[in-house]
Amino acid sequence: MTRGTLLLGHRGARSSVAENTLAAFDLALAHGCNGFEFDVRLTADACGVISHDPKVKGIPIAQSECAQLQEILRLQDVLARYAWRAFLDIELKVPGLESQILVTLQEHPPERGYVVSSFLPEVLTELRVRSPSLPLGIICDTTKQLNHWRELPVEYVIPHHSLVTSQLVEEVHKAGRILFTWTVNDQPAMRRLATWGVDGIISDETQLLVQAFN
Repeated sequence: MTRGTLLLGHRGARSSVAENTLAAFDLALAHGCNGFEFDVRLTADACGVISHDPKVKGIPIAQSECAQLQEILRLQDVLARYAWRAFLDIELKVPGLESQILVTLQEHPPERGYVVSSFLPEVLTELRVRSPSLPLGIICDTTKQLNHWRELPVEYVIPHHSLVTSQLVEEVHKAGRILFTWTVNDQPAMRRLATWGVDGIISDETQLLVQAFN
């Protein structure tokens, strides 16, 4: 049931430590996850930094230089530390990161697999123009968004778990694509999704996720 299902932490193991931090990423791997998802934003001086929210301690990331955000991780820090030992779901929260993500991936190619994902179709389209082979994924949290997955130049479809049905999994697989789902935090749902054949489950509860399949 689980042999082909990747188990991924949502912003790391965010249920017990601060999200999008080295501690969260390390804990997700220590719990036995295959990897983790994390969020990337862009500073005013074109540095990719790790944050889900547009502000850090009230400071707008897009209006700040990287040196002003001393406690925040940089994209290159994360790839340098984890590229050899974790599957990475790299979510781009904003446009403008295309050049940096391509350069950083070239410097630190993930050895355990990765996907560059986004809610923003325009970001994925631009990345596909720049790199025909980059593994891309569209994230969806509404039916309207999900209905357009076939039209996009992506290998991964990443809907919220409330949108996933066994029929959707079958349709995505028949189209030769991969389906991850988020954020799944209870064991019955984890097991049900795995029996449907989802390729990856993203969870806040990383220890619970791993235990569900042991």
